[in-house]
Amino acid sequence: MTVFVLVPGMFTGAHVWQETVDRLTAAGAEAHAVRPSGMDASLGPAREGVDLEAHIADVVAVIDSVGGTGRKVVLVGHDYGIHPTLGAADRRAGRVDRIVYLDSGLPRNGVPAVAALPDRSLRDRTAATDGEVLPPPATPEDWRRWGSTEGVPGPALDRLTALAAPQPMATLLQPLRLTGAVDSVPVSGVLCTGNGASIEMVQMMADRGDPALRALADSPATFFELPTGHWPMLSLPDELADVLLRAAAGEGHRLVPADASEPPAHLRPFLLDVPEAPRERHGNVDLYLPEAEEPRPAVLFVHGGPVPAEARPTPRDWPTLRGYAHCAAAGGAVAAVVDHGLHTLGDYERAAADVAAAMERVRADPRVDAGRTALWFFSGGGPIAARWLDAPPPWLRCLAATYPVFGPMPGWGLTDSRFDPARAVANAGALPVVLTRVGLETPAIAATVEEFLASAKECGADVEVVEVPHGHHAFETVDPTDESRDAVRRAVRAVLDRLWRPGRR
Repeated sequence: MTVFVLVPGMFTGAHVWQETVDRLTAAGAEAHAVRPSGMDASLGPAREGVDLEAHIADVVAVIDSVGGTGRKVVLVGHDYGIHPTLGAADRRAGRVDRIVYLDSGLPRNGVPAVAALPDRSLRDRTAATDGEVLPPPATPEDWRRWGSTEGVPGPALDRLTALAAPQPMATLLQPLRLTGAVDSVPVSGVLCTGNGASIEMVQMMADRGDPALRALADSPATFFELPTGHWPMLSLPDELADVLLRAAAGEGHRLVPADASEPPAHLRPFLLDVPEAPRERHGNVDLYLPEAEEPRPAVLFVHGGPVPAEARPTPRDWPTLRGYAHCAAAGGAVAAVVDHGLHTLGDYERAAADVAAAMERVRADPRVDAGRTALWFFSGGGPIAARWLDAPPPWLRCLAATYPVFGPMPGWGLTDSRFDPARAVANAGALPVVLTRVGLETPAIAATVEEFLASAKECGADVEVVEVPHGHHAFETVDPTDESRDAVRRAVRAVLDRLWRPGRR
């Protein structure tokens, strides 16, 4: 018999699993929801001394009570719950048959759960006082700060709020300690697309060199997607139970491991054959120079991400960015590509500062007409564009974006409005925007683009959309079709045309 041990996430207890437990039991499995210490609202405030080790002990106790000969134990960790799940599996590796990461991160040895929280002020914390707690969400809007509530029925969301418990701060601040025994346990991942995750994204990040995801690509790990938000046990209990049963059986999608004979998607050749321009390297900025004696307009290309700090080559040497830079230089502009510091989802502040500094460096070059510049954002670099839409300087003649994340993605923790282009576009004034939209975009990213376009229409912003109906994210290397080539040419031409115009207004 398969025995599921279900570990809840932040602010929640065993109650969130009730419907999933019922479905798994009806299917012939056994299911037990863990009651983490200090997280049962009916027992009053959390007692002192509740930390991550206490929650690990809670999971270990359930494993010890249900394990036995012929019983297959599957641990399921949701959200923060993956931390005590991994800790318990590390201590009982010989009795656990599989770990399921349910819309959770990938915790590392020695790293506390707080490192993955959306609130930057919390991420900077290192210690908690006895009995200190993090207050639970009090409204539906508060819950959305911690993940998408897409699909959760109103009554279920009300119940989630009513039963929410304060989270003991020590559970978030105590580092996870693993011996390595857990590494032998097979794993599966369940990704909730409404919360911004997808198998396609995971594969892309593995290809880009994320160490943890690359290791998963080289392993028998399996993955599933659910079309819902961050609480599938409340929004899709039937579908979640089915996925958990399939995961326990070893089913699911496997990532494609790195193939030395074939470059990953982002390192495949650029789809256009364009003349190469001379390139100069200045710190973290590369300049591509046209043949010209007088100062020329400039375009700064901003890569997406997050890109692991260990990734090689770095983005400025990726074929797509180099290809666009050569196109811009062939059109008579100085092209610049910046390597910025978006290595994790918590790095947007640093990455935005890197982009601003790079633009100042480009404008200071005597070969650049400092009064005629453009910024071009790609993919996960899109949120950085909000700053420039919110208060566009007079020398910024155009802002471009290609398959951008153009709003805070659920689960990314970008609650700061400074990284919300859909809000900022209301202040863009006459700044022209050239947006390249792919028809085969992942649903979560496509939703941010739709929200941006709706906001732009409402405020009358100057937005030109270049459509690639049959294009995927990163179409310049994965879809080398005539449609894709035409889209790149049209986007480059649209940006250069705006740079050469006499004035923005």
